[in-house]
Amino acid sequence: MAEILVYVDHVDGAVRKPTLELLTLARRIGEPVAVALGNGAADTAAVLGEHGAVRVLTAEAAEFADYLVVPKVEALQAAYEAVSPAAVLVPSSAENKEIAARLAVRIGSGIITDAVDLEAGAEGPVATQSAFAASYTTKSRVSKGTPVITVKPNSAPVEAAPAAGAVEALAVTFSEKAHGTKVTSRTARESTGRPELTEAAIVVSGGRGVNGAENFAIIEALADSLGAAVGASRAAVDAGWYPHSNQVGQTGKSVSPQLYIAAGISGAIQHRAGMQTSKTIVAINKDAEAPIFDLVDYGVVGDLFDVVPVLTQEVQARKG
Repeated sequence: MAEILVYVDHVDGAVRKPTLELLTLARRIGEPVAVALGNGAADTAAVLGEHGAVRVLTAEAAEFADYLVVPKVEALQAAYEAVSPAAVLVPSSAENKEIAARLAVRIGSGIITDAVDLEAGAEGPVATQSAFAASYTTKSRVSKGTPVITVKPNSAPVEAAPAAGAVEALAVTFSEKAHGTKVTSRTARESTGRPELTEAAIVVSGGRGVNGAENFAIIEALADSLGAAVGASRAAVDAGWYPHSNQVGQTGKSVSPQLYIAAGISGAIQHRAGMQTSKTIVAINKDAEAPIFDLVDYGVVGDLFDVVPVLTQEVQARKG
């Protein structure tokens, strides 16, 4: 069976959920070979093996942390040349899509970004994407070279599938280009205790209808009762009510959770572009004509200041 290269997204050896989802998809089309880079790379092997990686190629070097993108591209290229895979899968994020694009250029291959599903095809992997603000669903495959495909979080279930997970050292020689852009400082993100927005199974978002930064506490309370991430519309972010890092939409982040709750969000096209692939969508809005209701699975016409606190209380009561 052909081998499928899977780029591992991890933090000091802790494997992030989108990578485990990629292993599920990789097993549909071949045997997953994981590539883990940076501090703690070898520590990822046990978890990766439990989820189907037959081999784990690891490389730890200061360049991965000290310089932007290119060292990771060169390491992934080295893995590609060592394995000769049938496809390369990468978790979708701003940085990872740049890594994938640079790799595709280097190996002379086509690239598909932000896939939401993957299946085996007679002429190579077939990727499903949402196009034009999720108004259309497309199926496509790379027709030149080895497919490089980035996949959005929450596109597949995490499934245990024990495999060898044998650790192998990956030899990487860095070029002069790898040292072109040096990281001079870092600021740790303040932890909220909530899931990462793009990886969360549930997202609760507030919009213009929240009517002030102080009122986002209502949105946060519902999110916390559900173990959810908090999102915001562009209108709420532009008004300074919530950080840009939590913006969902075309100019913010794209999310695809199992459940998306939109409170006080009208449903402008740029917001819909970032959340239309959510599995179940619930909207709360006092305007019965709001465009968001054309999209949802369940809609509540009502004032969010009346509906959301009651919903929060009901969730807490059911949790006991």
